[in-house]
Amino acid sequence: MPDQITRTTTTSWFSRVGSAFTGILVGIVLIVGCVIGLAWNEGNAVKTARGLTEGAGLVVEAPASPIQPGNDQKLVHVTGEISVTAPLEDTGFGVTGTGVKLARNVEMYQWTEESKSETRTKLGGSEETVTTYTYSKTWSSSAVDSSAFAEPAGHENPEMSIEATEIYARDATLGAYSLGDSVLSQVGGEQPLPLNGDNEEAIQAAAGQGQTLSVSQNRIYIGENPSAPAIGDIRVSYDLTPAAEISVVARQNGDDFLPYRTRNGSEILLVADGDVPAGDMFQSAQEANDLIAWIIRVVGMILLMAGFGLILAPLGVLADVLPLAGTIVRMGTGLIGFVLGLIVGTVTIALAWLAFRPVTTILILAVGGAIAFAVYRFGRGRDKKAQAAAATA
Repeated sequence: MPDQITRTTTTSWFSRVGSAFTGILVGIVLIVGCVIGLAWNEGNAVKTARGLTEGAGLVVEAPASPIQPGNDQKLVHVTGEISVTAPLEDTGFGVTGTGVKLARNVEMYQWTEESKSETRTKLGGSEETVTTYTYSKTWSSSAVDSSAFAEPAGHENPEMSIEATEIYARDATLGAYSLGDSVLSQVGGEQPLPLNGDNEEAIQAAAGQGQTLSVSQNRIYIGENPSAPAIGDIRVSYDLTPAAEISVVARQNGDDFLPYRTRNGSEILLVADGDVPAGDMFQSAQEANDLIAWIIRVVGMILLMAGFGLILAPLGVLADVLPLAGTIVRMGTGLIGFVLGLIVGTVTIALAWLAFRPVTTILILAVGGAIAFAVYRFGRGRDKKAQAAAATA
């Protein structure tokens, strides 16, 4: 059963007012940062899109072997099977596998903290918060800082002594081309690397005799009892990315692939699994660029609303002398913050479009204006017909 503790804190009305006014500064900084971020996002999206469009018009089909000297420093599209000879090895545990990437995954059994709070505003504006902290033991791939727990005593986590890592092939080739980490890191198809008791002796020898370990269920277990883990126990697993067919769009630099820099400074280095035409690779990159731009727009809008909410927060706190009044005021300020965030975000994006995509913006405004004018003329025509019919009657 997880451990639980409950703590009740009371914040006076004066303290809440002071914190709320301090939050105004945070809100202003947040709004300014979001406006700058949204404008940058539009510029970056346009820059990336134009770079990809330029690249799609320049890319040259090239064989994997032999290397064509005339394509040196050009943007090329190459498809072929990856070849590797030497096995990959994690010397820390003596684990080997033949492929393009060997990934060591590490988890430690640790205490984790979850909190749930209920806040009640009392007459006079003070606030009472009841927080329940729940502590449970779980496997986590990242270190959990137990010193930041509300109740660290009895829930201490040791340091994570083993780290996750990725090992790349140093002899990977694509035909006559050599492949570096920038290409291999984008190759997909990783699969769990089988580990069993037959590997245990070699793993123990590599890890050293100072550690108690066992191997089961494709994992190296460092601890006394895998069926009853203790805080600080570690388990290690591996993923191996096998050599396979890939497609690359990059700058040919001798027998190597490097990012291609377009005229506007964008860099292009695309990798896809399988035999994928260059056009499809550029289309996928454009779609990914559009998706990232939309994610940043949505996040920026939400943060803008939060920023305006912080600026308006003192009104709700001041009204909390009467809890019902504070609730009503917060409903109003929440709506105002939502509208202001939406307006500022939309205007920022529109101005950025006008700066970075003037032709597209003008065309959209022209089409919108034409539609509005047509609707207006249609409405005026119906009004005149109705007036004429009324006069005849």
